[in-house]
Amino acid sequence: MNLPAMTRPDANVRDGVAAEAAGAEQPHDLHALGGVLAAAIRIVASLTLVSRLTGLARDILTAGLFGDTGIGSAFNAAFQVPNIFRRLFGEGALSAAFLPEYTTTRLKSADAADQLASLTLRGLTLTTALIVVVIELALMGVLYWGNHDADRILSIRLMMLMLPMMPMVCTTAILGGVLQSHGKFGPPAAAPVILNLMMIAAALVPLIWRDIPKETSAYLVGTSAVVASILQIAWSVIALRGLVRWTRATEAARDSAKRVLKRFVPVLFGLGTLQLNTMMDTLLAMWPIWIGATMFGKPITLDDASNSILSYTSRLYQFPLGVFGIAVATAVFPLLSRTAGSSVAFVDVLRRGVRLSLFIGIPASVGLVVVREDLVHTMFLRFSKEGLERSALVVACFAPAVWAYSLNHVLTRAFYARGDTVTPMRVAMAMVIVNLSLNLVLIWYLREAGLALSTGLCAVAQSLLVAWIARKKLGADVFDRSTVVGSLKILGAATVMGAGVWATVAFWPAPESWRMHFVRLSVATVAGAVLYGGIAFVFRLEELRWLVRRAPAGVKMESMMAE
Repeated sequence: MNLPAMTRPDANVRDGVAAEAAGAEQPHDLHALGGVLAAAIRIVASLTLVSRLTGLARDILTAGLFGDTGIGSAFNAAFQVPNIFRRLFGEGALSAAFLPEYTTTRLKSADAADQLASLTLRGLTLTTALIVVVIELALMGVLYWGNHDADRILSIRLMMLMLPMMPMVCTTAILGGVLQSHGKFGPPAAAPVILNLMMIAAALVPLIWRDIPKETSAYLVGTSAVVASILQIAWSVIALRGLVRWTRATEAARDSAKRVLKRFVPVLFGLGTLQLNTMMDTLLAMWPIWIGATMFGKPITLDDASNSILSYTSRLYQFPLGVFGIAVATAVFPLLSRTAGSSVAFVDVLRRGVRLSLFIGIPASVGLVVVREDLVHTMFLRFSKEGLERSALVVACFAPAVWAYSLNHVLTRAFYARGDTVTPMRVAMAMVIVNLSLNLVLIWYLREAGLALSTGLCAVAQSLLVAWIARKKLGADVFDRSTVVGSLKILGAATVMGAGVWATVAFWPAPESWRMHFVRLSVATVAGAVLYGGIAFVFRLEELRWLVRRAPAGVKMESMMAE
């Protein structure tokens, strides 16, 4: 699905007629840029909303199928492994290193850009396939020579089943980056729906025919995910027809690929902090299953249910982050790359991205904390009473940093658009060390919620530090007076909204059934959305106006991305 104003690239665009002189300061129509950014955010957010809703349905079904059990922990760990690689290689590091180079190359020559895309995909496929083979062999060794605990064996076998997803989901992510560079935000935003629908269909089978063992159900849902990954590639390739010619690479394309590779490693650490932290969280949460019941000679506070609780609950804060936070970063990145040579336009796009991230991220943080108990009772019907209490605490630790997760995606991409991959890497590696240190302290007091709290604290610290460094390194005063004032208005509106939602929850009789938890959650959510939207409209918050702005007549997204 494309924006109404989007057209297929004409010959002039493909030949790079509008290419700018390298390093030259180019004038940009800031009003047009704002309109294109808003249009891109709307299309990505709307389609991502469909994706996230189907993903939420998938999680509700699988949580109902496996519950807060060792099987649930094993399944989630196996499913997370290829998805962590997807976020690191596909959506994260390689995409962030590849997109600016692809955009710049495309300005000069469409043929050279085609060669770069072809070479990158071939290299990615071969590299990730080799990684899969190595890990599969290692897991076979662990399975053969390790202990034979049932949950541990199930976890390893599920990982071996779903690990081949990794090359496929990484390929889909890079194809999505190419589509975004051409102004086609719809197909990559819709691709996850294929995965979600396949897994939903597979999860419904054992929920309807209840005689199927839980272990068999886990294998069935895992297999459906692998098949869906193949279909996602086909979907993306079809969407790229007429935009890219897959061809052999010349020496010039290899030079471009080398520049991508040179940026890749620092970008891997810079943009992949959240994923690296997630990987460490998974390792610690799975410690009782993978390693044993003790750590440092002491009985560990985590248990077999920890990863199931942590994994399913993390999807709740990832919902607003994925629908809007990632949508802003996805839409803003090509425009940051496009305006990297123009300081005025670059800073304008960056500030808009920051303020739009805060406009949704701050109220999302407040709202999730207030409705957390009704949320977990509604979403995780098969969790035990203790599991629900632990899940609510995890939400309370993850949610306050939703705005920071969103901000990090935008700010880090600003550095990459200017070719600086080292600075975000240094900050990110420092945060990884801090996160691991906090993890090893907090788990003894808060169990899996300690992992969530550590991740949130590090996200906040990283966003503030990167914003401060951007002023020196990029010459971009991200939080100028207008941005600070706008942020304070957003905070004030979110505070009033939070008070209204809290009053709705506090004065409602304590729910005694799933239905009443659902009703109270629905009423509180609608009240919060109406209250926040009303405040934004009455007090004329600029961010609301930006979101509904349209590009001037005759301005096409393809042109804005390529000129």
